[in-house]
Amino acid sequence: MLDYRFIKENLDAVKENIKNRNMTADADLVVKLYDERTALTTKLQNLQQKRNANAASMKQKLDAETRQKYIEEGKALKDEIAQAQKELEEKEVLLDEAARKIPNMANPAVPIGKVDTENLEVKKVGTPRKFDFKPKDHVQLGESLGLIDFDRGTKVSGQKFYYLKNEAVFLEQALIMYALNVLRKHNFTTFITPDIAKQEILSGIGFNPRGNESNVYCIEDEGTCLVATAEITLGGYHSGEILEKSKLPLFYCGLSHCFRREAGAAGHFSKGLYRVHQFDKVEMFVYSLPEESDKIHEQLRLIEEEIFTGLGIPFRVVDTCTGDLGAPAYRKWDLEAWMPGRADEEHPEGDWGEVTSTSNCTDYQARRLNVKFRDDDGKNKYVHMLNGTAIAVGRAMLAILENYQNADGSVTIPPALVPFCGFDKISPKQNS
Repeated sequence: MLDYRFIKENLDAVKENIKNRNMTADADLVVKLYDERTALTTKLQNLQQKRNANAASMKQKLDAETRQKYIEEGKALKDEIAQAQKELEEKEVLLDEAARKIPNMANPAVPIGKVDTENLEVKKVGTPRKFDFKPKDHVQLGESLGLIDFDRGTKVSGQKFYYLKNEAVFLEQALIMYALNVLRKHNFTTFITPDIAKQEILSGIGFNPRGNESNVYCIEDEGTCLVATAEITLGGYHSGEILEKSKLPLFYCGLSHCFRREAGAAGHFSKGLYRVHQFDKVEMFVYSLPEESDKIHEQLRLIEEEIFTGLGIPFRVVDTCTGDLGAPAYRKWDLEAWMPGRADEEHPEGDWGEVTSTSNCTDYQARRLNVKFRDDDGKNKYVHMLNGTAIAVGRAMLAILENYQNADGSVTIPPALVPFCGFDKISPKQNS
C-alpha cells in the first residue's frame, strides 16, 4: 500500500493515478481517516501522560481526602484510555481497509490507457512464420496428436481443466527444466513452493482473497487459499522480517501449481490452454534495494526475452498501460508470443498473446507484508519487490505447438528442449 502521509501530501496526484488506472478507490476518505487517527493518537497520548502524572502523584505523601481524589481520577483516566484505545483500533481498521484499495503510483513513463489494446509496443524479436499450409490451433493439434484431453478434464474436474498426455507430459517437464536452468545460470535461488497460502499473505501481495471479484480459490473455514502464482509464496517468504542490506538483492524463483478462477473470462482467444483454472509456472521474485529496482526490472525482462528467444518463438514486448496494470505494479512489461491459432478476419495469419509479464511493485507489497532492510543510517526501510514469469507452461506449450507445426500434422520440438524431453518431434498416432 501507499504511505498514508504520501497520500495526504500528494492527494491530487493519487486521485489522478486512480483515475488513470480505471480503478475505484477513495483517497479523500483515506486522508480523512488518517487525520482522525492522528487526532485519536494524540488524544490517547495525552491521556496516558495524565495517567502517568496521576500515578507519580500517588507516590507522594498525601492525606486521605487527596489520595481518594487521585484514585477516582485514575479510575476515570483508565476508562477514558480504554475507550480511546478502542476508538483508535476501530479507526485503524477502517483506515487500513480504505488505503488497501488505493493502487500503487504508476511510473510517469507508463502509457495512459484503459484496456490492453492501448499497451505500447516497444520491441519485436523474431519474425512470424509464413505457412505454406493452413495451420491448426493448439486445441486441434493437441487432440490430433493425443496430447491434451479437454473433454475428460471437463467430465472429471469441470470446465477449463484438462489432461496432458503422452509427449505433452515430457514437453511440460522439459519447459520447466529449461527455465530453471536458465535461472540457475543467473544465480537464482530455486524453490518448489507450497500450493496454499494464508489469506493475509495473499492480501499483502495484492490479491483479493474474498468476494465475487476474487480470482483465487479459498479453502472454507481454513483462512487459506490455493495460490494463483508463486509470487504469493515467494513474497510471503520474508514477511515480517528485517533483511540484511548486504545480502540484497535476493533473486528467487519458484515452481508451483497455479489455481485461478478467471478461466471463464469471455473471449474467443481464451480457449484451450490460454486461460485455464490450473497450470504450472516458474516464477521469478526479487527483494531489492529501492535504488536498484528499476535496473533489476529491466534485468527480469531480459531474462524472459532470453527464455523465449532460446525457444525460437517470435514475440513482442509491450509497456503495459495504466488501466491494464494490477494495483501493486509501478510498471509492467508483457511479452506477447506470436500465436498462429489466433487467426481471424482481422488477423488472417495470427496475432499476439501474452505469455509472460514482469512487474516492479516498488515498496507497495513490502508495506503490506512488513518486509524491511536496515540501511546504513541505522533506520529500517521497506524493500522493493519485483516479480516476473519465467515460464507459464500452458501458454508456452500453446506457442510451441502452433509455431512449430508441420504440414503432415507433426510438431517439431525446439532444439533447446530436446535434451530435456528426449525427442525432437511429435508425430500423429493412432488410438490416442
